[in-house]
Amino acid sequence: MVRMGLMAALAVSALGVSGCATPEQNARYMAGKFRAQADLRNAAGETVGTAVAEEVDGAIRVMVEARGLPAGEHGTHVHTTGKCVAPDFASAGPHWNPTTHQHGKENPAGPHAGDMPNLSVGADGSDRTIFTLPAGTFQQLMDEDGASLVIHAGEDDYKTDPSGNSGGRIACGVFQSV
Repeated sequence: MVRMGLMAALAVSALGVSGCATPEQNARYMAGKFRAQADLRNAAGETVGTAVAEEVDGAIRVMVEARGLPAGEHGTHVHTTGKCVAPDFASAGPHWNPTTHQHGKENPAGPHAGDMPNLSVGADGSDRTIFTLPAGTFQQLMDEDGASLVIHAGEDDYKTDPSGNSGGRIACGVFQSV
């Protein structure tokens, strides 16, 4: 009887860890050896979310939690430079692409290592996604000039090189090791 109670308590505790926790809370429990976090800001400097990247089994898993964004589909990509200068965030450079592929999972010569799924932002301005990047290592991601996560104004078509016709950059955050 005591054992059943303990098992139930552990199950409830595990649900609390993985359920509706924030990226900051999840970062403490994620299985990866290396982690970095990016605080996402819009052109006005307002915080609009968080991204956490971590190494898991030799791959990079990225979790994005966004809020305060326009409703709709938004291209989301890891960019090659850890710099986010508003208002256009061009300082983040091109997509992170250590394998020199073209952009997009539907492109026969793709995808870039930094290609991610679109955020599907609801009427409340928020979305949350977890995705494993298709290539690259954590060490490549966190190289000398770092990396950033960029959210674009429009939907990524998953095939047009170099950016999926996803429009201007509306939010950006620099990955910092945690």
